[in-house]
This record gives sequence, C-alpha cells and structure tokens, in this order.
Amino acid sequence: MSKIVFITGASSGFGKACAEKFACHGYDVIINGRREDKLLELKEHLEKKYNTAILVSVFDVRNRNEVFEAVKNIPGEWQHIDILINNAGLALGRDYFDEADIDDWDTMIDTNVKGLIYSTKALMPLIKKSSSPHIINLGSVARDVYEKGNVYCATKAAVDILSQSMRIDLLRHGIKVTAIHPGAAETEFSLVRFKGDEDSAKKIYDGLTPLTAEDVADVIYYCTTLPPHVCINDLVLTCTQQANAIYFNRK
Repeated sequence: MSKIVFITGASSGFGKACAEKFACHGYDVIINGRREDKLLELKEHLEKKYNTAILVSVFDVRNRNEVFEAVKNIPGEWQHIDILINNAGLALGRDYFDEADIDDWDTMIDTNVKGLIYSTKALMPLIKKSSSPHIINLGSVARDVYEKGNVYCATKAAVDILSQSMRIDLLRHGIKVTAIHPGAAETEFSLVRFKGDEDSAKKIYDGLTPLTAEDVADVIYYCTTLPPHVCINDLVLTCTQQANAIYFNRK
C-alpha cells in the first residue's frame, strides 16, 4: 500500500513544493487549499510527471464545518494518513500594535492556529490508522518576537507550543510530531503579507539569498524518512545570512 501524505495549503509555496517532493518519491498525496483551479492544475502536473495518485480536497482550514465535512468525505481508499503537513498559514500586515488592522489579526489567528487545530483534529482518526504516523507543523523563526510582528509572532509561538503539546499527548499512539521553523524564504508569503505591494514584498529579501520553498520541502521530507525510532522534534532552518528572526547580514 502506498504511503499517503496530506498537505494543507498546497496550492503554492512550501505546500506546493512538498507535494512535488513527496510525489516524486512515489507517495500518494492529498492536496488541500481554497483555490480549486490551482489544486487541479497541480494534480494534473503531478500525476502526469510522477505517475502517482493525487486527491484534491478543497476547503478553508479556518472553517471548522468545512474541514470536518471534507475529511468525512475522503474516499475509503484514502482513509489512512501516514503524514500530515500542516502548512496552511499566512502573515498579514507589518504594523505597530496600536496601528494594526484587527481583521488581519483575526485572519492570522483563524488560519495559523485554529486552522491547524481543526485540520489535525479532523484527520486524527485517519492518522491513527497508519503504522508510521507523523505530523509536521510549519512554524517560523517568528516565534521569537520582532518589531511589528505582534500577532503573527504570537500565532507562530502558538504553533510551537501546540507542537510540544501534541508530542506529549500523542506519545501513547506512537505519533511523531515535528515542528519546522523556517526563516526568510522567498515565496508568495511576503506578497500576501503586504497585500500585493510588490515593492514592499521584494525589500524583505534585499541583500539576501533566501531559502526557497524547495529547500524547506527537502528538509521536511528528510524528517519523515528517518528510522522509526528517530524523531526530530524541532528544527530551525535559515539562509546562511540569517541568524534568527532579527539579525541578518545583508550584502
């Protein structure tokens, strides 16, 4: 039986790169997102290139009813999940606390925290069916606070704590839990954060050779292919020019 990986937020960025990485190694992949057209395009590409099975599952991780309904309707042959990659997440705005948009805060909390909780909880019965279950949670170096990070940083600190809690609570089921904390990576992330302002998005990477989505996908894949008795609990990866959430050596 082929191993199955479920990836949230798979239509772009880390999620899309993970779908490509696992598909090329023969995994069957369930790809989730809100943009059905992007997911169908990715499905066609992966099936044609790697001759593996791809299932599209369209739902918004922020909507609890959508999440549970979508999981309930997963076809029987897909109802064991070996790896869950909780990738769906975003940053909106980079403003001082007193000047920030509360709607942005709500969206980040609903996506980065509640979305991760809903997806994991809904898929838990299917994860428990695996003989080698593994949950990957995408955090960020932003769990360490920087100026104008406020609620985004808080959501990534929450992912860190939730990962620790899952690791403890799911220990009795033999479920590995790995938290991946990337630094600066050039994806759609900054463009979304600055709401389409390309100039502001590009400035984030001035003087840097940042991580790529493929770099992060390679690390995630590595973590999931270790021997059964080995689990990487937490992993921070940055480009060479970045020390943490604050310090950079820009050229």
